[in-house]
Amino acid sequence: MTRLMVDGAALGYADTLVCEDVSVQIPDGAFTVIVGPNACGKSTLLKSLTRLLPPTRGRVLLDGRSLHEMPTKQLAREVGLLPQGPVAPDGIRVVDLVTRGRYPHQRLFAPWSPEDETAVAEAMDATGIRHLSGRLVDELSGGQRQRVWMAVALAQQTPILLLDEPTTYLDVSHQIELLELCRSLNRRQGHTLVAVLHDLNQAARYADHIIAMKDGEVVATGSPGEVITESLVSSVFGVDARVIPDPESGSPLVVPRWPHAV
Repeated sequence: MTRLMVDGAALGYADTLVCEDVSVQIPDGAFTVIVGPNACGKSTLLKSLTRLLPPTRGRVLLDGRSLHEMPTKQLAREVGLLPQGPVAPDGIRVVDLVTRGRYPHQRLFAPWSPEDETAVAEAMDATGIRHLSGRLVDELSGGQRQRVWMAVALAQQTPILLLDEPTTYLDVSHQIELLELCRSLNRRQGHTLVAVLHDLNQAARYADHIIAMKDGEVVATGSPGEVITESLVSSVFGVDARVIPDPESGSPLVVPRWPHAV
């Protein structure tokens, strides 16, 4: 049985309905990427997979149980989140922020353990921020802060990790490093990952499973080869493009057609 799923959910904010009737299953042990144009409901769907956005109708289930019936710490040991635009407390050092990822594993009055120390060190090494450990977070560049927040999520050591636009603020080389890290977590450690990405070619190259959305609806799900087609790129994104095999990965590669001269 799929561990994480959305079943007939209506999702929105205050009086604004974003998704009317969404049902998706997140494949266990896969790297799933949600794609779609701006304001189509990608981040809304991702937030529904946590406590951040409860459905007004329908259900969001983990192991057949409503997320909102689970104790907070229990859920936090199963599902980690890298949100959009997280804000760090003023004056906090990088290492102190990353240690906060261990909160779900802490017990009342229990001392900091060797396991905690190892988890923090491994998260900082994986994201390449060990040399920043003593720096203040608010002194860092946007790309450096993004990697720090990724380390916080990794230190949480959850089997399911949700990433809302994780490549924001990163230059191309660091985007690739982060996506390679995600693939490594998935392939080598069996983590289930769900990410929102804007770059279709990155989604096609790194994802096992793609969820395509438009106007608050899920319009296609499946492997990159099944979802990233010329007809879908045209209907969902309004882009006239060729879809050819990527010469490196063999995954679908979207190449916009050159506009005809007027």
